[in-house]
Amino acid sequence: MPPPIWLMRQAGRYLPEYRALRAKAGDFLSLCYDPALAIEITLQPIERFGLDAAILFSDILVLPQAMGQDLRFEENIGPLLEPIRDIERMQALDTTRVVERLAPIMATVRGVAARLPDDVALIGFAGAPWTVAAYMIEGRGGGRFETPLAMAQRGDPILAGVTERLIDGSVDYLLAQIEAGAEVIQLFDSWAGILPSGLRRRWSIEPLVEIVDRLRAKAPQVPVIVFPRNVGHDALAYLEAIRPDAIGLDQSADLDFARMRLQPHAAVQGNLDPALLVAGATAMTDGVDRIMHALGKGPFVFNLGHGVVPETPPRHVAELVASVRNWRPQ
Repeated sequence: MPPPIWLMRQAGRYLPEYRALRAKAGDFLSLCYDPALAIEITLQPIERFGLDAAILFSDILVLPQAMGQDLRFEENIGPLLEPIRDIERMQALDTTRVVERLAPIMATVRGVAARLPDDVALIGFAGAPWTVAAYMIEGRGGGRFETPLAMAQRGDPILAGVTERLIDGSVDYLLAQIEAGAEVIQLFDSWAGILPSGLRRRWSIEPLVEIVDRLRAKAPQVPVIVFPRNVGHDALAYLEAIRPDAIGLDQSADLDFARMRLQPHAAVQGNLDPALLVAGATAMTDGVDRIMHALGKGPFVFNLGHGVVPETPPRHVAELVASVRNWRPQ
């Protein structure tokens, strides 16, 4: 029996049908907030590739925008936010109207849920507090995040306050997604790996524990996937503290460690290098073979180690799905 397969960023710029709708919307955020277009984009990879799960088309930064932070996306630059560098701006973040302000996202969830085949799961998501806070404080992406890292080192009350508000806002946002029809939740801690290992429990793991505990108190039937990228063997600390139903592995993860230390306690998800999906051919199928040999006998969801990149030929995705579904041990 092959494992289920879906891909992070499976709806995106590598698909010509996505690019056509993006041009119609005019800008990225307009696309996220237009339910008719966002529904179509969420469904595009399901219709094209027959994947086992759809993931809501949106962005992790709609939450800080709903809390009152200015946000825009610039072509070839990415997200730009008004940096939060003082107590007053932190305290001005408002979590009380998150669900109301993100009503278009819930409309997308409802629309996708109504159109998905019964055997295809709908995944809702949010960014983990550390990752979202890093963007909110730095004011942009890029992965350096010197200011939030310095705040984490000194235990800054600004970072603590942003984190507390993100926990509250994330719980409300995710519960609203579940009520609208999301059947699984994934929490993306894409920048967990830039935190020194000794700081991960305070700023990455503990906020995720609180979110997952509060979700389970209200929606115990909904599986939760946690994706702490680039944390190496610290993935075990995430698993033991958070107790997720599945843990995502990036492409640098040690497969033997995942099989022996993680898979006995939770499903694992991952972890083909997105560059191998771009390359295709033997490079890709050898990667599939290596992952399936290591993880295919336990609870497992096939995915990438990060998101599909824009340079990916769509035919390679079709070939990947076929490769996973037809895989047999040699």
